[in-house]
Amino acid sequence: MKPRPKIVDRILEAIKASQTICVVGHVRPDGDCVGSQLALALALRAEGKQVTVWNEDSTPTKLKFLDPENLWSPPQSGQTFDCVVATDAANYERLGRAGDCLKERRVLINIDHHASNTRFGDINWVSRREPSTGELIHRLLKYAGWSITPHMADCLFAAVSTDTGSFQYASTRPSTFAVAGELVKRGANLGRVCHEIYQSYPLARVRLLRHVYMNFRLVHGDRTAYFWLKPRDFARTGSQHADTEGLIDHIRAIEPVVVACAFEEVEPAVVRVSLRSKSARVDVNRIAALFGGGGHAAAAGARIAGRPLGVQRRVLNAIKKALNSAV
Repeated sequence: MKPRPKIVDRILEAIKASQTICVVGHVRPDGDCVGSQLALALALRAEGKQVTVWNEDSTPTKLKFLDPENLWSPPQSGQTFDCVVATDAANYERLGRAGDCLKERRVLINIDHHASNTRFGDINWVSRREPSTGELIHRLLKYAGWSITPHMADCLFAAVSTDTGSFQYASTRPSTFAVAGELVKRGANLGRVCHEIYQSYPLARVRLLRHVYMNFRLVHGDRTAYFWLKPRDFARTGSQHADTEGLIDHIRAIEPVVVACAFEEVEPAVVRVSLRSKSARVDVNRIAALFGGGGHAAAAGARIAGRPLGVQRRVLNAIKKALNSAV
C-alpha cells in the first residue's frame, strides 16, 4: 500500500469532524456511481455517522440488489448536512436536482475519476488514471483502516466491473485486477453480482435492444455507428431510461466501427448523447467537450439543447472531423 496521500488525510479529517453526511451521485446513476455510493455509505454508517444516500434518479432495477436495506432516500425538507460527498460526478451540474438541494453544508468532498472533472468540491480527489470511482473508494476505505464487509465488497466489485466493461476496456490496469481479487477475498459474491448485472435482463430491455439492431445506421465509411431512442420507443417496448445502459456497446462491437453514438431525446428540445471509441486516436471526451459534456477518452457524453436532427448533424460532423484527423 502506497503512503497515504495528503488529499486523503483532508477527506478523513473532514469526515471525522462531521456527524451528518449525505453521499450523492450523478443523474441516471450507473454501476460505478451506485456501487461507490453504497460502499462508502455503509462504511460511514459503521463509523457511527448519520448517513443519507441520494441521487436525483432512483437506483436502476438491475442494481437494486446492492441496496437490500433501502439506504436510498431523499433528504427531508430543510435538512442540512455537515458534509456532502459526491462520487463519480464530473461536475456539479451532473448532480442535477440533488445538487440544488444540498447547498446547505459545511464541506463538499468530490471523489471522481473523470478526466473532465471540474473540481467543484471544497476538497477534490480526482484521479483520471483510475478506471472507476470504485477503486478510489476502495483505496479510501483501506487508507482509513475501515473494515470491508461482504456487502461492501459486492458494491465495490459491481462498481469496478461495470466501469471497466467487465475488465475488457483498455482503461483496465493490473491494479484493477488486484482490487477485484481482494474484493472476492473480502466476500464479494462474484456469481450473484455477475448474474444480476450481466446475465439477467427484463424483456422490455430486450425489446429495446431489438429496436437498436433494427434501426442503427452506419456512416463515415462504416466507421461510425449510431441510433436514436425517442419517447415512443420506450412506450412501445415498455422499457425505462435505465434499460439503455450498455446498449451502445452492441453497435460499438461491430468490426469496422471506430466510434459508436447513441442519441436519446430526453425532452422536446434536449438530446442526451453517449459516445464510445475503440481507437486511442479518437478521444470522444474532446468531442463531448465541444457540446459542454465530458467523460473519458473512450467513453463520454453530453446533453445538447436543440432540435434532434440539428443535434445529430452537429455531433456526426464533429465525429467525422475527429476520425479524419486520426488517419
